[in-house]
Amino acid sequence: MIFNDTNKYTKLFLGLIFDALGYVSFIIPGIGEFADIVWAPASAWLMTKLYKGRTGKIAAVFTFIEEALPGFDIIPSFTLMWLYTYVYNNKSKEETITVK
Repeated sequence: MIFNDTNKYTKLFLGLIFDALGYVSFIIPGIGEFADIVWAPASAWLMTKLYKGRTGKIAAVFTFIEEALPGFDIIPSFTLMWLYTYVYNNKSKEETITVK
């Protein structure tokens, strides 16, 4: 697979680039929404390659919808997924207490 051995900081860098590509549609008025027709499925596919499992699939659906709907391109979905995966999800694992 493409991103199997990618470390978390490389994923953050790639996510920032992919989010920036999503913002490109704001630069060219009128043409941007047509670019989203191509970018929405591409970004969903990239999300499933960066993040495996159920959360990656859910994030891909969210990313597709966010990119396909006009005006929602401002949401940095790749960066939010990175924060969820490496900041929020790690903290919740650390706070879990196992009882034997």
